[in-house]
Amino acid sequence: MSSWFDIGVNLSDPRLSETSTITNAFTAGVECMVGIGTSVEESRLANQRAVEYPNRVFSTAGIHPHYAKDATPRFIDDLRQLASQPSVIAVGECGLDYNRNFSPKVDQLRVFEAQLALACELKLPVFLHERDAFDDQIMLLKMYQKDLVGGVAHCFTGTREEMLVYLELGLYIGITGWVCDDKRGQALQSAVKCLPLDRIVLETDAPYLFPKTLKPKSRTNVPANLPHIAKYVAALMEVDVPNLQNAAWQNTLSLFNLARSGEHLVRQCF
Repeated sequence: MSSWFDIGVNLSDPRLSETSTITNAFTAGVECMVGIGTSVEESRLANQRAVEYPNRVFSTAGIHPHYAKDATPRFIDDLRQLASQPSVIAVGECGLDYNRNFSPKVDQLRVFEAQLALACELKLPVFLHERDAFDDQIMLLKMYQKDLVGGVAHCFTGTREEMLVYLELGLYIGITGWVCDDKRGQALQSAVKCLPLDRIVLETDAPYLFPKTLKPKSRTNVPANLPHIAKYVAALMEVDVPNLQNAAWQNTLSLFNLARSGEHLVRQCF
């Protein structure tokens, strides 16, 4: 029987610093999770949490577009060194965000492209972020598509048409509790109904995006809420929850090139 795998948790956020965040997730059936790296320092912190729970917690190494302007001249060397750790299974969170433009577009494009090149070099999937920058994001992804080993549109909130473009690029689609919001999540709900079962992965993006359908309400989302999100997604996709659970689990292993070794999951080498 498959378990739940939360592919996106901001474990370095102070709101998730308690050990109980991870142990409560395990109790809720979330066997594994990925801590997201959004800067060199946050990537190091995410990896430290992963080391505490080997083969159950993994991490990514990357620079979020919000922090592209702060990337040092040696940021790629730093990320390359981090990615040599067996618990690091993807490059990112990387991409483009023109919604707030916390970093100038020129810096976002430069830092994103460098991380795409690094992912190709290291044969790691990319963990993607995009807001209001779809055309530029796709343009760069297509430039590197032939050398990329895969990736995920993390916390996808776009339209059915945008989702189909990501799928054509061979990417997985990360669905969060955003889908549980009947006001903001209508476009995503429509897209999820057309999402192939072999391309979905599930995530909380905790501590963000607490599911609107979960009571009592909280300002802090946690990975233990993943089964609730999955139940809502299964209803939209008109599949049984166990079928979704098994598909999302297998998809996650394929995405991150993980395999069972005894009782644990380990990263395979290409």
